[in-house]
Amino acid sequence: MSNHMLSAAVATAFVAALGAVSAPVLAQDMQSMSKADMEKMMMETRAKNMEKMKTGKFDKCYGVALKGQNDCFAGAGTTCAGTSSVNYQGNAWKMVAKGTCETISTPTGHGSLKAF
Repeated sequence: MSNHMLSAAVATAFVAALGAVSAPVLAQDMQSMSKADMEKMMMETRAKNMEKMKTGKFDKCYGVALKGQNDCFAGAGTTCAGTSSVNYQGNAWKMVAKGTCETISTPTGHGSLKAF
């Protein structure tokens, strides 16, 4: 296995594991939050994601996020992080290590650098 493929496999496993661990905790926390607090948290998450993107070390990878686990934008009627309504939604993205997006395989195909 090449180093690039190994890196992509590790990045994919990391994203999946992180989502599996953080999603239940986040869901519990969000149920007890007011709408204003939730919006504030989403805006803070968005700002952090945008700062990370500016480093050039990450890509927005569309179509790889599980329902409610996207990092930002998930189409009309949604605001930001955690608002995707279905698994592998084509207009919802996860932040991944640069160069790994299109190697991530899902039941619906590979990740994409553009919304679909």
